[in-house]
Amino acid sequence: MAEKSGRNKSIDELTAEIAQSRERVTRDLRGLRYEVDFAAKFRRSFREQTISWLTTAAAVGALVALAPMRKKKIYVDAKNNRKSKKKLVEAGFAVAVLKIVARLARPVIVEFVKNRLTDFGGQSRRKT
Repeated sequence: MAEKSGRNKSIDELTAEIAQSRERVTRDLRGLRYEVDFAAKFRRSFREQTISWLTTAAAVGALVALAPMRKKKIYVDAKNNRKSKKKLVEAGFAVAVLKIVARLARPVIVEFVKNRLTDFGGQSRRKT
């Protein structure tokens, strides 16, 4: 059957009911905070099971350290191999030519820079 409305209850009964309701809400909120506090749970778990945590950390560290040691397989196409060798020879030839040109041009560049710096230095002295 239907419950009677709270209109017939006294003020003291209503106040007591409100106080009980507040206590339940407070208790539920404390329980929720306890369940959600993951940092405290982690610290407590580490304190209680230190050896397990350290063993797990060492195993994960070893796995991460040894994982890159796997050899990678590289497949080379025989048809493209000739082209890549030809490009490699061309690049080597270009580097050699640039090196020779740089050796020959170095004295000219040094002399040019030297003249520009002495001209610049001489002009600044004349102005003052």
